Amino acid sequence: MNTRTAAHPPTDQPAGWLRRRLGRAVGLSYAAAVLLPGLGLWLRQPHALRMGDTVRVQVAAAPLLLALVLFSAGLQVPLRALGSLLRKPTALVAGLVLHLTIPLLVIPAVAFILHGTPDSDGGSGLVTAMILIVAMPVAAGATVWTGKGGGDQPTMVGLVLASTLLSPLTVPLVVDSLVPLLSDGYANTLARAMHTVHGGLTLVGVVLPCAAGILCHMALPAPWRSRVLTVVVPVALSGSLVLTYVNASGALGSFLARPHPLLLAAALAVAAFVCLLSFAAGRCATLLLRLDAPAASSLTLACGMNNSSASAVLITTMLPDKPHLLLPVLAYGLLQKTAANRVVHGELRRSG
Repeated sequence: MNTRTAAHPPTDQPAGWLRRRLGRAVGLSYAAAVLLPGLGLWLRQPHALRMGDTVRVQVAAAPLLLALVLFSAGLQVPLRALGSLLRKPTALVAGLVLHLTIPLLVIPAVAFILHGTPDSDGGSGLVTAMILIVAMPVAAGATVWTGKGGGDQPTMVGLVLASTLLSPLTVPLVVDSLVPLLSDGYANTLARAMHTVHGGLTLVGVVLPCAAGILCHMALPAPWRSRVLTVVVPVALSGSLVLTYVNASGALGSFLARPHPLLLAAALAVAAFVCLLSFAAGRCATLLLRLDAPAASSLTLACGMNNSSASAVLITTMLPDKPHLLLPVLAYGLLQKTAANRVVHGELRRSG
């Protein structure tokens, strides 16, 4: 069976059109953040939504868009395949192990390289940003790229859910292991924040939307489900692009106000180094495990794609006086999407 036809039925024409142009659309999202950041900055702020005469609810665009992407991913999961994932969890277990060990191998190498730079803190700022990126769970946006390339969607959704559910344990563990690489100021701030901030929104922000999508898949009859998918999937793809624009607008705001070309170059170099090693480690693991093409694509994407949106939120919360640390987060977000695009196109070429 053709992988692309199986993953994307003929009724999914609008979503198929978007998937074929997803790489260029991501580039346009970043360009829009540079040229028109005002709307993105406005969307980043919470806004009061009036419900009745007395009740007001604070609503922010980014969490809603993230929930939409996850709901769509859950809705597209074939439950029989999810059951087979539990019976043959090789890719799932390998993805979780790699997601935990890659930061412990890559970040010390980054810290060693930056220690010799003329930066006053030995590159601790950039290392802090990279720690917060690679320690985060698998990005929900990875499900979009899995769908684009006909990858193993149950494996990817399982990795997103499992890494997120375990993140209240794994993120502090990874951070505590890497904190000795930082200068005292960054180390104390990071260690203190990890045990107070992270994990509060895991269930509501990630697990519940994905679970809701799976429940809808179970409850809806097949004809209704097909109709719902033709609407939800392209809307979720569009939402992922808007989310990219919103996050990029926030990261670029401070840099455009006070440009630092050397800092930008360093952020790009460090982000590229970490991104390349992460994707390469995932690819090597798929060859060693001899996974089939869809599972190999999903595992490779999961190793390289981390929730950079969550990293940006943590940096904004913990280090509000250092907005320049958002630059490596933005660079990694762009690079991981570029690498994901190459993985997906390579997989499509191999599958014919």
